[in-house]
Amino acid sequence: MTPQAVLAIHGGAGEIVRGAFSSEAEREFRDALDAILEQGSRALAQGATALDVVTQAVVMLEDCPLFNAGRGAAYTSAGTHELDAAIMNGSTRAAGAVACVQGVRNPVLGARMVMEDSPHVLMVGEGATAFLRERGAIFEPESYFHSERRLAQLREAREKGVFGMLAEQEAGRIVPLLSPLDERTKMGTVGAVALDRNGRLASAASTGGLTNKLPGRVGDTPVIGAGCYADENVAVACTGMGEMFIRLGVAGGVAARIRHGGASLEAAVTEAIAEVGRLGGKGGLIAVDRAGGVILPFNSGGMYRGWTRSEGARHVAIYGDEDMAGRA
Repeated sequence: MTPQAVLAIHGGAGEIVRGAFSSEAEREFRDALDAILEQGSRALAQGATALDVVTQAVVMLEDCPLFNAGRGAAYTSAGTHELDAAIMNGSTRAAGAVACVQGVRNPVLGARMVMEDSPHVLMVGEGATAFLRERGAIFEPESYFHSERRLAQLREAREKGVFGMLAEQEAGRIVPLLSPLDERTKMGTVGAVALDRNGRLASAASTGGLTNKLPGRVGDTPVIGAGCYADENVAVACTGMGEMFIRLGVAGGVAARIRHGGASLEAAVTEAIAEVGRLGGKGGLIAVDRAGGVILPFNSGGMYRGWTRSEGARHVAIYGDEDMAGRA
């Protein structure tokens, strides 16, 4: 029996606690997540592929200024926007990614162009931008990415000397510099994972980076196996301290625990997040397996998240103490 199709999404994790923003702002986040899940559920029910559904979901997250990806990207220390994204087809393990591209309306579509229209997996900077222009990607002026809220975050970061909200300590540990930046140190990334009616899995992720990061910094989002991964068993998309997720190869590690270690989905992701925590990292991930299991764990205060099946209710949550524990 073919498992019921499923879609899970996230809009970033961090120390997101009740009272961090107004009830009106909270409702905006919930409504945005719900609208994406509604469209994704409908597409899955109509037979769309997992690859197309995660692409669609991340495009919608990129187009929403609430989330730190695409239009809602954070500012670098130079006052610019650098965008990263990745996508992976689990059934073929084809993958594509872009990093440090500027002006691209939907970086996830650029990642898919790299996967489908080039012999490469990861393209960066000016070369990637030129490639995307040649392939007809939509570009927007700098004003499209401007946000007074994001600019205020950059000013605050500069005033407080906060660099990307991360600090390195001894013994390889990383701890967050607590600051009210970005919804109480929200680590901005968006992602989607899906299983379609034919049992195919896919993952996609996109980010606008860290507030006040050095130009040229790349986190885990476009690194296949770190922030994004999919194979025949599981699809994973991560969010959190990018440097830590790269060092631990979190997304690929989940898949390896299942493929080589015979771990269950829950055991694999639980151990992955525990490993991040042992080294002082914060963040979370979303994952869907080939049986239709879905889990959305995190070790931070909250994570913008949701999931739905092609024939079922939609579930959206933000805080860590909500009834939706993140597994189904």
